Amino acid sequence: MITKEAVIDALSQVQEPDLGKDLVTLNMVKDIEIDGKNVSFTVILTTPACPLKEMIEKACVNAIRLLVDKEAIVKVHMTANVNSNRKDNKSTLAGVKNIIMVASGKGGVGKSTVAVNLAIGLAQEGASVGLLDADIYGPSIPIMLGMRDERPKMTEINGKGMIVPLERYGIKAMSIGLLIDEKQAVIWRGPMASSALKQFISDVYWQELDYLVIDLPPGTGDVHLTLVQTVPVTGVLIVSTPQAVAAADARKAIMMFKQPQINVPILGIVENMAYFTPQELPDNKYYIFGKGGARQMAEQFDLPFLGEIPIVQSIREGGDKGVPAVVDDEPVAKEAFITLARKTAQNIAIRNANLEPTKVVQMMEG
Repeated sequence: MITKEAVIDALSQVQEPDLGKDLVTLNMVKDIEIDGKNVSFTVILTTPACPLKEMIEKACVNAIRLLVDKEAIVKVHMTANVNSNRKDNKSTLAGVKNIIMVASGKGGVGKSTVAVNLAIGLAQEGASVGLLDADIYGPSIPIMLGMRDERPKMTEINGKGMIVPLERYGIKAMSIGLLIDEKQAVIWRGPMASSALKQFISDVYWQELDYLVIDLPPGTGDVHLTLVQTVPVTGVLIVSTPQAVAAADARKAIMMFKQPQINVPILGIVENMAYFTPQELPDNKYYIFGKGGARQMAEQFDLPFLGEIPIVQSIREGGDKGVPAVVDDEPVAKEAFITLARKTAQNIAIRNANLEPTKVVQMMEG
């Protein structure tokens, strides 16, 4: 006779590799049902984008057959409930579980491309995702998502007018570029940009989200400081390219977020335009900008390296025509961004399990 106790004992031997504890201790096993040799149960992962999903499922099946009954017919239902580590849920963006900033030390490294494809990749894995374009001076997300001629609608929530984000490719998206004429240059001094962004954040009706990806302006400036003081940021993803100049600028961004008075966790570094792969030679890699600069930087700062995004024609074309690479059929680019989404979700789950709760940064104005 297979018993529920025996199944629980066996599953308490299965470790969640990222969190370093077993599934039973982590309260990830639910709905155990036994009918003769048939055993079924649900495993609740910390994110639908978990890259270890198959490995955990296989480990559960092996544990039952090895420790309970080698003839057991095991059915594992894999589901997910994205975890959060917010200290308060009453502040700005109350319904958002995790806020991810995408930053770079300099412009032109493909930060917006990474932000767009990361957001859609997380949504394709089953998460509810929003994308906020906070690049006030050069908003490019309306073009990348093919919504430059659209305008968001307004709705009234508790007597307050709120902007409803546009929906595209399974994500909710909002950009300051959707509210202004794209032919007009945005000429704002720092404080004006900061106050516009604050209002923008509090006036968008995101509702419930697992992840909100925020595309930051390049560099390290007012907008970055305003954001960390306005919303509780789960972590930052740093985008660099292999060249020494880009790596040096990315280093500055890392140092800014690591400053004691800011201290926002860095989820990892992604190297964009890492190598060139021609369409007709998909197995060939040409490292035209040098090799491994971002990986070395990740090792130097003891940060996760989240992967290399290749230079593929479809990534550039997709950004221009409003069809991001991750929804295209080109396998090299799609695979790179799905891997990035899974690794980012994995590092968010580890961050939430091991670090202090997320809160708004309190800085003394000097």
